[in-house]
Formats: sequence, C-alpha cells, structure tokens
Amino acid sequence: MSYKELDLEELYLQMQDDLYDGVREEIPQQVMEALARGQTPQEVLDGGLVAGMDIVGVDFRDGILFVPEVLMAANAMKAGMEVLRPLLTETGVARVGTMVIGTVKGDIHDIGKNLVAMMLEGAGFEVVNLGINCDADKFMAAIVEHKPDIIGMSALLTTTMPYMKTVIDTLGEEGIRDDIYVMVGGAPVTEGFARDMGADAYGRDAAVSVEIAKRHMARKLEAARAAKAA
Repeated sequence: MSYKELDLEELYLQMQDDLYDGVREEIPQQVMEALARGQTPQEVLDGGLVAGMDIVGVDFRDGILFVPEVLMAANAMKAGMEVLRPLLTETGVARVGTMVIGTVKGDIHDIGKNLVAMMLEGAGFEVVNLGINCDADKFMAAIVEHKPDIIGMSALLTTTMPYMKTVIDTLGEEGIRDDIYVMVGGAPVTEGFARDMGADAYGRDAAVSVEIAKRHMARKLEAARAAKAA
C-alpha cells in the first residue's frame, strides 16, 4: 500500500490501526512517510505510536485485548521505535521519564515484565530492562548509571517476592529511597504485599502499571514547577 495518498491525519490513524492489529511490517514505512512530510520524530512518536499504544492499553485494561495481542502491538511499536530512537536521541528530545525494570533475584520469568517495559516505551518512557534474576547490586548499578525516576520489580514465584524488600532496604541504606518511586508487580503480588514491602505502588497488570507511572511523572513535574515558581 502507498501511504503517499493519505493526508497526515489519515496516515496517523492508519499507523494507530496497524499498531493495534500488530502489523509490524507496515509501521516503519508509515513512520518514514510521516518524517518525509516534515513531521518531527517527537510528533511521529506522540501522534502515531504513543496514541496507538494508549488505545491498546485501555482495551487491555478493559479485557477487550489479551496478552498475545498486546505483545504483537508492542512488537509493532518496537519496529517504529527502531526508526525513531536514533533521531530522538539526536534531537535531544525529553522523554516522559526513565524507568529501570527487572525480575528479582531467583526468578527467571519475564513475559509480564517485558510487556510492561514495551508498553512504557510506547508511552514515551526511556526504559532500562535489566532482564531476569536481578540482585540488589544490579539494580543499584543501573540506578547510578541511568538516574531513573522509577524502578520496577517483578516476581512470579512466592519464594522470590520477599527479595523486593531487600532491594528497597538497599535503597534506604544508600540514602536514595526518597528519590526513587518504587513499583512492584507479578501474578502473586498484591496491594497489601506491596505496602508491607515498602513499595510506592502495585501494578496489577501492564496497562495499570503504565497509568501509575504516567501519573507519578505528572505529579513530579507539577511539584518541580511549583518549587520553581516559589
């Protein structure tokens, strides 16, 4: 299909539709067509990819889409990001925020965590995905290197869940607990458990996790503006 015949609004709507349907091979062509028309990388990210993933996130939350479909959509978004990422870096575009995410020590499950990471990237976050079996030192090294706004920890085994507290306690020992928003999630994790561990938030699923992260960054930005005005 030639996208040259579509006006810009139609092009973005087509991009959102194809992303929703997980049509990976079309997205890079649409991204390049939008760029060829003078759209900035940020405009293409916001108007096409982020807007599309927002719809995916809402329908996932509401039970209209399920994990396999969301993974396909996230994969299509990734194909678009491969075109945009170097351009965004070049232009020094400010991202929504930075998040370090990993599955805790002793746990090798990562499908849910990867879904959260991909959807966060689709929402405009810079995401540092540490992978599986991450101990406190690995989280600390990533925090020093990337200075994230948020860290996210995942666990699928009840035996590995308590390690989340080890990481949170380490943040306290290093004197940086108050500087970083801590989110936890995973099938056996509950709101009560998250609270007991000392986490700031519990992400029930990927869509909810993205909403929580976006709300936190909005509050952080508002607080920074208020402090500046004062």
